[in-house]
Amino acid sequence: MAKQTFENALARLEQLTEELEDGDLSLDKSLKKFDEGIKLAAFCNSSLTDARAKVELLLSKDGQLEPVPFNEIDNGDQDVSE
Repeated sequence: MAKQTFENALARLEQLTEELEDGDLSLDKSLKKFDEGIKLAAFCNSSLTDARAKVELLLSKDGQLEPVPFNEIDNGDQDVSE
C-alpha cells in the first residue's frame, strides 16, 4: 500500500463527504464512512500541523532579513511592523 499523502487524504475526505451528503447509504455504511472520514481529517490536521511547524517567515529587522518561526508570529510574539 502506498504511503498516504495529504492530497490523497483530502481528496478521499471530499469524496466521503459527498457520499454522506447524498444520504443514499445505510446507517451501517454511513457510520463506516464517517469513521474513515474522522481518521482522514485527523491525518490531514496532523500533516498541516507538521508543515506549519516547518514554515519560517523572513522578516526585516534592523535592515536585515531574519528567519522567524511561523508560530511566533501567530502567537503574537513577534511584531511584524518592525
